[in-house]
Amino acid sequence: MSQLLAALVRESAPMATWTAQARVAGLPDDVLTLLTEPHAIARWAPIPFEVLNFEGDRLVAGDRVRVQGPLVGRSLEFEVEVAEADDGRLVLTATGPITLDVEYLATPRPGGSEVRASVTVSGRGLMGRLLAQATDALLASGALRTAVQRIACELEPALAAA
Repeated sequence: MSQLLAALVRESAPMATWTAQARVAGLPDDVLTLLTEPHAIARWAPIPFEVLNFEGDRLVAGDRVRVQGPLVGRSLEFEVEVAEADDGRLVLTATGPITLDVEYLATPRPGGSEVRASVTVSGRGLMGRLLAQATDALLASGALRTAVQRIACELEPALAAA
């Protein structure tokens, strides 16, 4: 293998950044509560990951948690580092066979909020690149848009209860 090709296989730039947005009935604090509740993640996430060995009620900035879930027929684990979780904004990086840089931002709007989600995918090495491409294909097929719609559905009763 040439040195250039070997370098490309070891290190890779992000594949793509995927975005989706939707209006939701919940206020930004309601959105953040849902996004940071460990047991709710599997209900709305684009990939149904389960949080492992986390004892808290909510994810907060500085938390490091492990998640596990299926991706392209394989059960994969990631370490998630929460960079920010306040003011309607969740920013995290999930590192495993691929890296996912994730941001959810809820801004107030009449009758609720607008939620904007973005996910950047990158992979290292041959397997990482292949998994990153598969993840890109999943996101390209609408998985992130579906996740944001699930968040909207979860929050439908939020304003009625407020």
